[in-house]
Amino acid sequence: MDQIVIKGGRPLRGEITIGGAKNAALPLMAASLLTDETLTLANLPHLVDITTMVHLLGELGVDVSMAGDAPNGGHAGRVLNLTARDEQGFTAPYDLVRKMRASVLVLGPLLARRGEAKVSLPGGCAIGTRPVDIHLDALSQMGAELDLEAGYIHARAPKGLKGAHVVFPAVSVGATENLLMAAALAEGETQLANAAREPEIGDLAQCLNAMGAKIEGIGTDVLRIQGVDRLHGATYSVIPDRIETGTYAAAAAITGGDLVLKNTRLDFIDSVIDVLAKAGVSITEEEDGIRVKRANNQLTGIDVSTEPYPGFPTDMQAQIMALMCVADGASLITETIFENRFMHVPELSRMGADITVHGSSAMVRGVPRLHGAELMATDLRASVSLVLAGLAAEGETRVNRVYHLDRGYERVEEKLAACGASIRRAEAQPAA
Repeated sequence: MDQIVIKGGRPLRGEITIGGAKNAALPLMAASLLTDETLTLANLPHLVDITTMVHLLGELGVDVSMAGDAPNGGHAGRVLNLTARDEQGFTAPYDLVRKMRASVLVLGPLLARRGEAKVSLPGGCAIGTRPVDIHLDALSQMGAELDLEAGYIHARAPKGLKGAHVVFPAVSVGATENLLMAAALAEGETQLANAAREPEIGDLAQCLNAMGAKIEGIGTDVLRIQGVDRLHGATYSVIPDRIETGTYAAAAAITGGDLVLKNTRLDFIDSVIDVLAKAGVSITEEEDGIRVKRANNQLTGIDVSTEPYPGFPTDMQAQIMALMCVADGASLITETIFENRFMHVPELSRMGADITVHGSSAMVRGVPRLHGAELMATDLRASVSLVLAGLAAEGETRVNRVYHLDRGYERVEEKLAACGASIRRAEAQPAA
């Protein structure tokens, strides 16, 4: 099993190209199930989660082939052709779904096009409860017959799905995406109220429209979908990854560096920019990207609360906490989305961070410096927060369980090393 080895204390300087958004790419790939024509997706990142989705779609009768790289891309611009053969299975098996919660996104398109879906209850990062009840309740309002049997969701719509007025009881990105895809082929009009507004959902809606869907209200919390009889193929490019953008912005800040982040968009990270600016980080737009550096020599402690988009994203909470560990003063970080997303706190504390957790909030008192240590990653975003802390720490840091990191960050050690970091991947040493 691999580990990441870092010798900290080096400011990052240079350019990093941001890849396509994993959280946009996965539902777009699932959308290939809605048509028998080819969906070509460009700017796909090369990540473990993308590979898992390729394998899952293969189980469901989707032919997947590489079509080269996007013109702007290299590693950040892979292109896939996805063609779903007619009526080739409807079961998403436990062995694949357990690896990635986004696998549940095949439920809506399978049910809409094939009239039946059998999907294992999902797995993924252990960051808290993310129930699929919201997905199931909404699908039942559209006429789906649902059973839970032996750890599987078995959904049937023998007469097809019907349009409905769905009000989500809580904002859910996955449920919004699943219902958006299901409604595209449902009979009549569907209205999704209290829908999530993340850019990744807008990306899915735009792609579905390019495939012949009729979706209005994109970017708002009320989506209106007029069902159509069939969708056709399309060519579509995945948006840049806003969480990767925010992560490398935090990397520049925590090391006192100066980075230009290319192939990204400022408008996707407004809340992150606001938080970083208050902490003393300068972010300016360049001709081909954004430039990030400290506005002055010292970071300032700030209070942050995670919220659904357009609020501060939960997927950036761990990275900001790492940054606040070396800021001047105290910070209060409150997690409102997932109840178990402070698992990086004990690891940061091993590096000398001063963090006290009270329920859903963590009080972070900045320290003059962190110290390298042997660490254990617990989930995707926690793992990259430990990398950030290692970049700023004195001495050597070893981050174990980096398979979490590989689920969401492409070639992270290569990108950072190219900007001056002393970072490498190594084989973990067996315990004595």
